[in-house]
Amino acid sequence: MTTAVVYVPALDHTKSGHPENQGRIKQILPFLEQTGVLADVCLLEPEAATIPQLRRVHAPTLIERIREVTVTGGGLLDHGDTYATPQSFDLARLAAGATMTAVDAILTGQAKNGFALVRPPGHHAEYGRISGFCLFNNVAAAARQAQAVHGVKRILILDFDVHHGNGTQDIFYDDDSVMFISAHLFLPRMFYPGTGSFEELGNGFGHGYTVNVPLMPNVGDDGYGRILTELVYPLARQFKPELILVSAGYDAHWQDPLAMAGLSLRGYAHISRLLVELANELANGRILFVLEGGYQVQALSYGILNSFYALTGQDHIHDPIGPMPQAEQDISHLLHQLKRHHLIY
Repeated sequence: MTTAVVYVPALDHTKSGHPENQGRIKQILPFLEQTGVLADVCLLEPEAATIPQLRRVHAPTLIERIREVTVTGGGLLDHGDTYATPQSFDLARLAAGATMTAVDAILTGQAKNGFALVRPPGHHAEYGRISGFCLFNNVAAAARQAQAVHGVKRILILDFDVHHGNGTQDIFYDDDSVMFISAHLFLPRMFYPGTGSFEELGNGFGHGYTVNVPLMPNVGDDGYGRILTELVYPLARQFKPELILVSAGYDAHWQDPLAMAGLSLRGYAHISRLLVELANELANGRILFVLEGGYQVQALSYGILNSFYALTGQDHIHDPIGPMPQAEQDISHLLHQLKRHHLIY
């Protein structure tokens, strides 16, 4: 079985001078082609999400707001810097639809796992609110497709983007069929979006199915590795997901201009390998990476490449940048708190 890949570079969804622009992944397929990694994947043709599919995760008013702004020539969609061009509505539908195309391939046995190389990103898009460069929530759309079409009952979403996945949390906050775990920088009033404290646990039937790992700067490779092995692994084994979805943000790299989390490319490769191993153990290998952030193009490109190596079972790691020059911050106290909070002994 192979690795499925869907590619939506959204070249016409771009704004000059904005960090989330077409240059992030415009050249990613030629780069991956040069490495030879695409010989082991199946490139799928994405289909645009339909309005009923988008309504599984978003309010009609949000969908209509994006459509209205695009048909009138584009502009800002929120009070921050989430923009739309005249083509953005259709391209955002294609990005969301691409994740569903990949999930369909995995759950019908056409592929074992996959990577959705798509933009605009999605994990900040809430049920009824646009934010954080995100239009439609791609990973949430994939989760609901898995449930609505394929009858999947338990899905784990792991978000390792450096920013909290507030949109994904919002959509599944009351839902015990989706466990959402986010590891992110948490500096209230200083770092976007300011949500994601460890006290945000879910609501109603969803209580306990939201797990936030709020990090200080410069956690680095060792800290992120420990989060996976000491927290994510035991929680996942208790939950027993049938499918794992990954909001794969590469902006936790130490050279990323928007953050300071301290991961190296080797650290990212280790995360990818641990998640693939977890999927092999618990979900018959069914795992889909969905691209979120990452704004240093070299780190983003090699981060994606190393994730492809993990998905395709190749024992390669490329890190032309090297480790963070600062000392890594010890997260033992935070992990102790979180394990007590989530009854991991």
